Amino acid sequence: MKVRIHVSLKPGVLDPQGRAVHHALDGLGFAGVEDVRIGRLIELEVADTTSDEVLADMCEKLLANTVIENYRIEKVAA
Repeated sequence: MKVRIHVSLKPGVLDPQGRAVHHALDGLGFAGVEDVRIGRLIELEVADTTSDEVLADMCEKLLANTVIENYRIEKVAA
């Protein structure tokens, strides 16, 4: 089974990469962009028997820093 883990910074956490991209977009003339937040996508290939609890445990212990990041687990249809 393929699983995608979407990790993003929590609201209120400063995002220097997002600010840099926002500034660059503005400098290139792209008007109307009000905010940019940078995140990451992690794709896992796991056994079909892997439970939601195990996936959440992976995120909590390694894949996301839950102090400053949120994560969302998406199971991809075959």
